[in-house]
Amino acid sequence: MVDVTRAVDWRSLGPIALVGPLPPPAGGMANQTRQLAELLQAAHTSVSVVQTNAPYRPSWVVHLPGVRAIFRLVPYLWTLWIATSRCKVMHLMANSGWSWHLFAAPAVWVAWLRGVPVVVNYRGGEAERFLLRSQALVRFSVRRASSLIVPSSFLQGVFARFGMSASIVPNIVDLARFNPRDARRGDSAHLVVARNLEPLYDNATALRAFKIVLAKCPEATLTIAGSGPEDQRLRRLSSELGLDGRVRFSGRMAREAMAALYRSADLMLNPSLADNTPNSVLESWASGVPVVSTNVGGVPHLVQDGVTALLVPPADPVAMAAACLKILQDNGLWLRLSAAGLVRVQHFTWQYVAPLLATAYRQAIETARD
Repeated sequence: MVDVTRAVDWRSLGPIALVGPLPPPAGGMANQTRQLAELLQAAHTSVSVVQTNAPYRPSWVVHLPGVRAIFRLVPYLWTLWIATSRCKVMHLMANSGWSWHLFAAPAVWVAWLRGVPVVVNYRGGEAERFLLRSQALVRFSVRRASSLIVPSSFLQGVFARFGMSASIVPNIVDLARFNPRDARRGDSAHLVVARNLEPLYDNATALRAFKIVLAKCPEATLTIAGSGPEDQRLRRLSSELGLDGRVRFSGRMAREAMAALYRSADLMLNPSLADNTPNSVLESWASGVPVVSTNVGGVPHLVQDGVTALLVPPADPVAMAAACLKILQDNGLWLRLSAAGLVRVQHFTWQYVAPLLATAYRQAIETARD
């Protein structure tokens, strides 16, 4: 692929204030924020990262609900004020719920007061539910931003239904880190789930599906890579299902360890109940690993069923297990899905995304000058 990033004069677009969460915890938006900061810095762009999930200081404040929000918000606003005095454009990572009200909206208004153009980069598969409740407040702040970008046509459509225009700038996957192993799939089957252990991601369905798979593939194993409030409940469920010794809860893993985990996998399961553009799907494709995912939210916009992945209804372990067995028992299908994923993921590389992002920055800066 041609390195189109050479055509981008990043220095003319900076300095940039990048506002968003950072690992830990290593969720999708946090990973994208960290990765974007690294890519912009590698392009010799001046980047100031304003972290929305900075640790509480003093640390004991975390045990005081309500009060702790003030201890995080005040230093956050001060850091925003300083960052906007030094930047040419702000790139704001935004999400639904209280994350919008506590961090995204204040960042928009601080930048507006300082005369700095803002590119709002909205993410999250629950956007429609959130906008149904808060569309007036969101629209009020978005009007003060220079532009709204989203990672998928799914979210673009959601915002259009609420009268807000958005451009698409896809998520980025690092092909230098996530790449396929040389050998083909072996006789055993290693399944992987790479989502946080939260109700939204329905890891319980993956466990129940795996029990069905295990009846046909007794040598199969499952790794659940993530952490969260459902950890103990899922471990109990695994034991109740008789999966001890076949399921490994790895906890949250560093990027290099995750890349190695994907290369050891034969199949990735995404059992989410709501989603947009899951990084786990992109990373699986980049690693040559076929995907079985629920057909929720933006996933059908991302995936072509039967071509780049197999899609199943949410909360349906029988359907998920059937899709897994279909792939695992048909090596030709496994290879076709693996190859198609490697082709599809090229649209989520820095080389592809960089010019789109640079255009968003440039238009925001030019609009602010008018």
